[in-house]
Amino acid sequence: MSAEQRQTLEAWVRARNTPQKIVLRSNICLLASEGLSHNAIAKRLITSRPTVILWTNRFQEQGLAGLSEDAPHGTSKRQIDMEKVKAIVEATLHTTPKDGTHWSTRTMAKDQGVSHATIQRIWEAHGLQPHRLKNFKLSQDKHFEEKLTDVVGMYLNPPDKAVVLCVDEKTQIQALDRTQPGLPMKKGRCGTMTHDYKRNGTTCLFAAMNVLEGKVIGSCYPRHRNIEFLKFLRTINREVPPNLDIHMILDNYGTHGHPNVKLWLEKHPRFKLHFTPTSSSWLNLVERWFGKLREKGFAEVYSVVSRNWWLL
Repeated sequence: MSAEQRQTLEAWVRARNTPQKIVLRSNICLLASEGLSHNAIAKRLITSRPTVILWTNRFQEQGLAGLSEDAPHGTSKRQIDMEKVKAIVEATLHTTPKDGTHWSTRTMAKDQGVSHATIQRIWEAHGLQPHRLKNFKLSQDKHFEEKLTDVVGMYLNPPDKAVVLCVDEKTQIQALDRTQPGLPMKKGRCGTMTHDYKRNGTTCLFAAMNVLEGKVIGSCYPRHRNIEFLKFLRTINREVPPNLDIHMILDNYGTHGHPNVKLWLEKHPRFKLHFTPTSSSWLNLVERWFGKLREKGFAEVYSVVSRNWWLL
């Protein structure tokens, strides 16, 4: 061992961020350079004699570089042949278990006669995740592109002297109440509520979101028909200043195209409708507001009764 090598090994031992396995190897070589036997080194460092022999030999062959890298372990004695791997991949892609909708690592391991860790490694190597599904919906609307362009154009470049409203209905909202009053939260104890509830009927929320201001005109009705929709249109007509045109983005629900609705719209030409493509309600911004309602459980939304404006 040269003086430079000894200095480097001693620096590794003193450094606080040196991995402990490197510290052990350095101490083995330092003690060996002092003439201690393998058994004495193993006893002093509380390790095994084969470990001492391994790292002293590595140092003699490769120097400092041999201590900073782990010794090769060789190939595993339990290798899975490629035919077995192919069979596991094929079974994952084209079959399902008898009592389930998709394979797990343990059910596939039992079926193929290997360990679940082997299945996990094979799935990871081939990018297979049988427990995951992604939802999708393709619109069959023949005029999808022009409707999409029209709606997005309303968002990005709204017309002058007009208000853009995203209109939709949230139906079958349940008015629930707990069967007994709960206890409030206090230090060391969370709030309580009963697991069962009492139904107080349902209601339908009609909402029109102002894209520019982020405010919503909302009204609740017991039913969801053209009669209620016409009432909501009259509410919008009262709320929006008379000098502004009203561009409404809405879906293709039958109520929106009812003959009574069309007749009313003809008498109120400032209303202009822009329909989203079929199966593309995600284009309607008010759906995001309905999502916020679901997240908050309808508890943090307050209506100003005098004007029926709901803040987002």
